[in-house]
Amino acid sequence: MRIAIAQINTTIGDFDGNVGKIRGALDRARAEAADLVLLPELASCGYPPMDLLERPSFLEAHARALEQIQAGVGDLALVTGAILPAPAGSTRRLQNVAIAMLRGEIKAIQAKTLLPTYDVFDESRYFEPARQRRCWEYGGYTIGLAICEDLWSGEFWGENRPYPVDPIQELVDDGADLILAVSASPFESGKIEFREAMLADAARRHRVPILFSNLVGGNDELVFDGSSFVVNRDGEITDRLARFESDFRVVELDELEDATAASALEDDIELLERALVLGIHDYLNKLGMSRAVIGLSGGIDSAVTAHLASLALGPENVLGVLMPGPFSSEHSIADAEALGRNLGIETRVVRIDSIYKSFLEQFHTLFGPAETYGVTQENIQARVRGSLLMAVSNQENRIVLATGNKSELSVGYTTLYGDLVGGLAVIGDVLKRDVYRLARYANHETERIPENTIQKPPSAELAPDQKDSDSLPPYPVLDEILSQVIERGRPADQVDIPDGSTRETVGWVLQQVDRNEYKRRQAPLVLRVSAKAFGTGRRLPIVHRSDWGS
Repeated sequence: MRIAIAQINTTIGDFDGNVGKIRGALDRARAEAADLVLLPELASCGYPPMDLLERPSFLEAHARALEQIQAGVGDLALVTGAILPAPAGSTRRLQNVAIAMLRGEIKAIQAKTLLPTYDVFDESRYFEPARQRRCWEYGGYTIGLAICEDLWSGEFWGENRPYPVDPIQELVDDGADLILAVSASPFESGKIEFREAMLADAARRHRVPILFSNLVGGNDELVFDGSSFVVNRDGEITDRLARFESDFRVVELDELEDATAASALEDDIELLERALVLGIHDYLNKLGMSRAVIGLSGGIDSAVTAHLASLALGPENVLGVLMPGPFSSEHSIADAEALGRNLGIETRVVRIDSIYKSFLEQFHTLFGPAETYGVTQENIQARVRGSLLMAVSNQENRIVLATGNKSELSVGYTTLYGDLVGGLAVIGDVLKRDVYRLARYANHETERIPENTIQKPPSAELAPDQKDSDSLPPYPVLDEILSQVIERGRPADQVDIPDGSTRETVGWVLQQVDRNEYKRRQAPLVLRVSAKAFGTGRRLPIVHRSDWGS
């Protein structure tokens, strides 16, 4: 049997567009003499639809789309993700299903068993879990249908097994000699390799090949990497579809055991760059926008953001605005201008000295004369810059891309209504250490980010001779602490103290993380590329009296 894996990029609620992509996959599969087409999870409506599932109009449009898909399958079988009403007597009204169609009829339906309700997922809010797992006979195979999280259980996890139920085991017990999986598994660093290892283990344990079709594309904060693949019953990855782009592949099942191993994955830093580029591209384009504006400071964060934006949108659609003030160094201006030339983006220079001085005059009236107004005086510079960027956004229909990184967002080293303005925080889930890695990778073929930008000590330049290290622990120390407590969930007393640090430093960092939750609530949408990003997957009260104890 020949199975086509169609890795498509869907938009939530764009039923005409999604159906068009599904029809395109069916047409190509017919042209390549496939017997069956395998699509991702919820391919008809896009993932995750969230509370759109509570709109009758959305469900009615989905039902019409499903009818259109069903009418067009003909003699070519189709397995796709969809939404169907739950059985009578269910707690929830809907089910997330894998559905098999052939000759205008529905031949098999398998509801999703394991409904993730953690981090960015909240499927138990909407869907009823499957009551049973049953196979489908087609093309001489007994086929088990699985949906995304249904794969994330079993013996591979050992004592850390997240669910008592193993849907794959039950499908194999029902006679499955082939597993077809529809999935919408979002990217995070290290996840592609983990997914493959997990399914390779399942295939080897159960002696059953698994074909995995994963969604690709950006939907709000989530970036889906695609990375669909085939694993034979020996646990060997025999084919991989593209990362971070739509793809199509026909697999001959009879040849799986003799197939050569698939080509290797890209390095993790290349995968991270491609994830962020896709996230920018799809966020703007699915909003119906194409142009962005970035405040260029000559620093590494704005440089990396501009580099990513130029790859995602094309340099002709990216504007960099240099806004030097009284404490801006000449090298910062020169570095920002060099970046613009290297990237081929338009740059404009707007000095903020006179605006800044006007604010200081008003401060005399508001607060009385003073030699300095401290952080108030520093932050007003960032807020002037934020206002100018938003003015460009309004006037020229551009989205402001915020440039703050995860290290800064974690401890509040950001200015509300200043560098936090914008529609998308591109590197808001990227620790400073990985910002440097992205910068160096950007230059792997030719210099795009000026070397001086990478080498110089980071500074907000809001006061004379200011350095980030005046207010923060060294970034290697800060990032290691943040990685342990935020991304790996360690309690305070289990944090491994980084070299050059102390337990008191750890306590200070954790205090700052909690203290600045209110800022992050007002920050732009953050592209999620780690196991725990600041967004819908991290939900904490702003006001609380809890600590980070054991």
